[in-house]
Amino acid sequence: MSESRHLQYIKKLRRKKRLIFLIQVSICILFLIAWELAAKLCVIDSFIYSSPSRILKTTISMLKDGSLLYHMGVTLSETIFSFLLITILGILFATLLWLIPFLSDVLQPYLVILNSLPKSALAPLLIVWLGNNMRTIIVAAVSVAVFGTILNLYTSFSGVDKEKITLIYTLGGNRLDVLTRVILPGNIPVILSSMKVNIGLSLVGVIIGEFLAANAGLGYLIIYGSQVFQLDMVIMSIVLLCIFAMLFYRLIGLLEKHYN
Repeated sequence: MSESRHLQYIKKLRRKKRLIFLIQVSICILFLIAWELAAKLCVIDSFIYSSPSRILKTTISMLKDGSLLYHMGVTLSETIFSFLLITILGILFATLLWLIPFLSDVLQPYLVILNSLPKSALAPLLIVWLGNNMRTIIVAAVSVAVFGTILNLYTSFSGVDKEKITLIYTLGGNRLDVLTRVILPGNIPVILSSMKVNIGLSLVGVIIGEFLAANAGLGYLIIYGSQVFQLDMVIMSIVLLCIFAMLFYRLIGLLEKHYN
């Protein structure tokens, strides 16, 4: 009897998920149809607001000449590299602060200030210091999320159950054993959750960098398109960024689901 109820619950849950997905897709389709009709009927100016058909034509045209794939590849590579750097540096520095409490006491105020600082304010300085190149873009992207990641992970590391730590010491372990057997394993969900946030912040940071110091990438296309009034290109780039953000988030979500 209980197994039958469990199966019914699973079926009900699946039907609910399918319904939610269908509603989400329907909203998107209705929005695109309304947008296209508004442009065709001159309710909105298609030159300024573009339309799905114009965006599709621009996408196909840029795919044919290979330029779109090139710009997409540049943004993707910068985002992935920045994300990996943020994750690695965040874990390493949070671990270092946990291992050396005196260092955390000294550096915490500076980390809070750097995390609160608008990173776009640093962009002009980074261009002067590092030049107008990909290195500047990656540093800008890393600066957006790395300080917050360090603070969040360090706070999580410090909040681990003290009884578990005491048990390791009672069994003859040292601080390194506590780190490898309690702190890091116990904070994997927090690390994965931080990664879900950081992948989006990495994309934001890369686009900020490309706005100021790039001759390729989707951020460059947005700036270039707005300057020459090719707004189809601008909106196409924004749509692609939305797709990238969704795919990245889903990939990290699958990793989190696999761990759980």
